Amino acid sequence: MNLLIKPKKNSEEIVRVTPETAGWHYVSFSAYLLAAGESLTLFEDAKELCVAVLTGTVSAKTDGLAWEEIGGRKSVFEDAVPSAVYLPPRTKLTVSAKTDAEIAVAGAPAKGELPARLIEAASMRLSVRGKGANTRYVCDILPQDQPAESLLVVEVKTPSGNSSSYPPHKHDVDNIPAESLLEETYYHRIDPPQGFVFQRVYSDARDIDESMAVEDRDVVLVPRGYHPVVVPHGYQSYYFNVMAGPKRVWHFHNDPAHEWILSAA
Repeated sequence: MNLLIKPKKNSEEIVRVTPETAGWHYVSFSAYLLAAGESLTLFEDAKELCVAVLTGTVSAKTDGLAWEEIGGRKSVFEDAVPSAVYLPPRTKLTVSAKTDAEIAVAGAPAKGELPARLIEAASMRLSVRGKGANTRYVCDILPQDQPAESLLVVEVKTPSGNSSSYPPHKHDVDNIPAESLLEETYYHRIDPPQGFVFQRVYSDARDIDESMAVEDRDVVLVPRGYHPVVVPHGYQSYYFNVMAGPKRVWHFHNDPAHEWILSAA
């Protein structure tokens, strides 16, 4: 299984992951670069979407709703939350770029029980996880306590020299409340963009055990197993996570070999 997906070159669509291409059941992900004046139309018959404006300013409209001038970040590394729209199945959304823009689209199965809406900045919870060289900064874009049928969406910024998604944890067993089964994608951005980070995906049995040098706009698939990230000195890390599974709740299990780090001074 190839867990590292490289971005397309000279394409509006940077990358696309579907259950068919990933060999799993729930998570879809795509990312786009739009030049000012360009538009993107999104529609899914059986998936809900979270459409996040990572950078730039856009307008967005469905058949009955319109949002003008949303977004505004010049970089994902700014100290600001993104703008995002929730889209149920069988609803068309047109995104029009007012400036150059980068758009991330998370998808997962849904019946269509919720209406389209702008995900308000006030509903995006900011937090700091870890300590010392394990510190990272989290923005919950679509967490489990906000309305959706399947999707969980989060972005994480990790400073130079730090580790993230650490100590290694996994969520691949349907054993709530101890652990939930969630597929996951990581969409990586790096500052400056010529840099790289390291990500390992491994299982207890080591039937999955891949260590990857991950570059700007790469996607890493996490079908199961632990999945820590390490950022070399001189570079900052950003990643956009999409998770989905049979139940919309995030319970994780730390690798017992490394859980001692949580209680270390």
